[in-house]
Amino acid sequence: MKAVVTGGAGFIGSHLCDHLIAHGHQVTALDDFSTGSSANLTQLSGTPDFELVHGSILDKRLVNEVIEGSDTVFHLAAAVGVHTIVDKPLQSLRTNLHGTENVVEAAVAHKARFLVASTSEVYGKNDVDGLTEDADRILGSPLKSRWSYAATKGLDELVAYVYGAESGLPCVITRFFNIVGPRQTGRYGMVVPRFVRQALADEPITIYGEGTQRRCFGSVFDVVPAMVRLLETPAAHNKAVNLGGKEEISIKGLADRVLDLTGSQSEISYIPYEDAYGEGYEDMQRRMPDTTLAARLIGYLPERRLDDVIRSIIEHNPTTTVAPQAAMA
Repeated sequence: MKAVVTGGAGFIGSHLCDHLIAHGHQVTALDDFSTGSSANLTQLSGTPDFELVHGSILDKRLVNEVIEGSDTVFHLAAAVGVHTIVDKPLQSLRTNLHGTENVVEAAVAHKARFLVASTSEVYGKNDVDGLTEDADRILGSPLKSRWSYAATKGLDELVAYVYGAESGLPCVITRFFNIVGPRQTGRYGMVVPRFVRQALADEPITIYGEGTQRRCFGSVFDVVPAMVRLLETPAAHNKAVNLGGKEEISIKGLADRVLDLTGSQSEISYIPYEDAYGEGYEDMQRRMPDTTLAARLIGYLPERRLDDVIRSIIEHNPTTTVAPQAAMA
């Protein structure tokens, strides 16, 4: 197929480009490098079937030109990371709302099937044991920037769903639950690469809040093939599907695991939410996916254990010269 990947220079997007090229497809990646990096795609430099286009999904004309002639669109470009959303709420709103509409409109105009990447953030404060795709959304005040990301991604899902239903084109929405792996940066608030970088530098590992909040981390190497399979599966069309891992852990437990695997002597430091993100910041205590639907549709079963995921980040961290002995066990 001839595929377009928006946000192709980002963490997940670059791995998706690798996967598609490895399976013989033609790929055009579109990225404005606001959070992504061309360095994530150097391994594809000179590949005849790959093209990297520098530009924004807010540029409607460019989006239309890039998607014209393609038969598949993977829309991953978005304002991401807690710090980005809290610090630049208006810019984030524009990117996630107007950008998604530009991409979906162009996909429909050129009759390309499309996948829109969403997030577990859409569930908001709902902390039930295993969030299913039809679980209720429990969001905080719309005036708190913390929830603006959840609000925009919920609208992105609606835009994708309505366009897919009205056009009859295959459309899939994927909800990511804390996807991690090599190339992910902690610069925008992603916790695992931040902990790894701090541990390798023997700096204090900073936990926001009390560390009792629980999460489930999925590997990018499990999620990327699942995205492609879902778009190729008619039973998945016009559905939202959870994708993530299956091993739940507290943030304090995650910090302990990183310390063990790196062999670091770092101490753990606790920072109140208001000091990290400003007054009024809200967090949820638990977020655990139910991936039964993905298993039923495509046989999705996460293969990578959390320790394997952490090791992969350690081994590919720019500050790592020799992988710590503890990480090789």
